[in-house]
Amino acid sequence: MHMMEERKILVVEDEKKIADTLHMGLTENGFYVEVAYDGKIGYQLLTSHKFDLVILDINLPGMNGYDLCKAIRYRNQHMFVIMLTSMSALENKIEGYDAGADDYIVKPFEFRELLLKIRALLKRTPGESMPVGNVLKAADLEMNLDNKEVYRSGKKIKLTAKEFQLLEYLLRNKNRVVSRADLAINVWDVDFNTNTNVIDVYISYVRNKVDRDFEHKLIQTHVGMGYILKENGS
Repeated sequence: MHMMEERKILVVEDEKKIADTLHMGLTENGFYVEVAYDGKIGYQLLTSHKFDLVILDINLPGMNGYDLCKAIRYRNQHMFVIMLTSMSALENKIEGYDAGADDYIVKPFEFRELLLKIRALLKRTPGESMPVGNVLKAADLEMNLDNKEVYRSGKKIKLTAKEFQLLEYLLRNKNRVVSRADLAINVWDVDFNTNTNVIDVYISYVRNKVDRDFEHKLIQTHVGMGYILKENGS
């Protein structure tokens, strides 16, 4: 028996050269890898096999990456998804994160960078370091980590997968200023410089949902330093 269970990765990529290179590189690094060259085949494999992580191209025949990612999220909140694409525009990244992707890598990329992202995600095993009862609280805001539900003053707040991750990080660090670099590394698993605007966009999304209709604003900006989720009034 293995000391450590082999982590299973599914690569869904229609460019055969890239798919085969990833298969070779990831296998060399100790992962069990399956490849699908088509979105529908990828989905069939996901419904019949158990994977820890999916690497997903966006422009796929059969079923595009955004739709496949949403289908994965509908079935499994905990499977990690990295989107692989030649589209680097902010709008594409936001669409990818809204579909439920955990991370995003733009072609052309270095295999080493992808490997770093995979290892960072797989370290974050679902259920790890969760408080007793799996509920995070600050003032009248409550986040249930089991059923992925968020309430403020008893009112349910609907968040996308990435908004949930961002709010979870702020809640885990409540009353402490977190920098954009902290957020980039811990919520997006990426280099600070690549995603500063994405972070600001997402902070405003979460504020709109969590703070806009309430007198006490929980998420505050510390100019030049970052953000803080403050339990008590300023």
